[in-house]
Amino acid sequence: MVSIRYWPAVRRQQTIYLQRSESFLCAGGSSSSGPPRNGARNSHAAGMSGRRLTTDPNAASSVPGQPAFVARPPGSPVYRGFIIVPETCTDGWCLGAITEFEDPNGRDGGDAFVIAPDGARAGLVWEVGTGPLQEILPPDKERWGVYAISFPHPTRTVDDLVSAFRAVLPQLKAKYAEVRHATSGE
Repeated sequence: MVSIRYWPAVRRQQTIYLQRSESFLCAGGSSSSGPPRNGARNSHAAGMSGRRLTTDPNAASSVPGQPAFVARPPGSPVYRGFIIVPETCTDGWCLGAITEFEDPNGRDGGDAFVIAPDGARAGLVWEVGTGPLQEILPPDKERWGVYAISFPHPTRTVDDLVSAFRAVLPQLKAKYAEVRHATSGE
């Protein structure tokens, strides 16, 4: 069961807690869970082993009562239903957040996606470090891959996320050019 709590003062997001199970992700949570951006967690949320997801409550779903990322309408892009952080948009490239990235103590990892200027998307698993971009999943018909990438610093605020995204953007641009060249047959 998915429990959704809306926080209109916080970019009109909803937060969903996911907890790992043996072979699948099962949704959990509570409507009494605290706001996603204040760093405070109640006892229920503190016990969760998963990360908080940031989703767009206005994204249409193909199944009433299910979030758009679970039940994407036909023809909608991968990662539909997760937020795009507009402040990150640089040279036509934008970052979308899958997991919460703001925390007064700093986040040292998370899940995101990148949107190229032509609308093509790729998944990102980020953590603080200095390693090179690494492929997790190869390109497929919906995205140009999923990649592990190192952010130069933890994220506490939107400004931190913008800075981290801009620091890794050259790597993402190079990988996208490589993938496009390989798939175009040139």
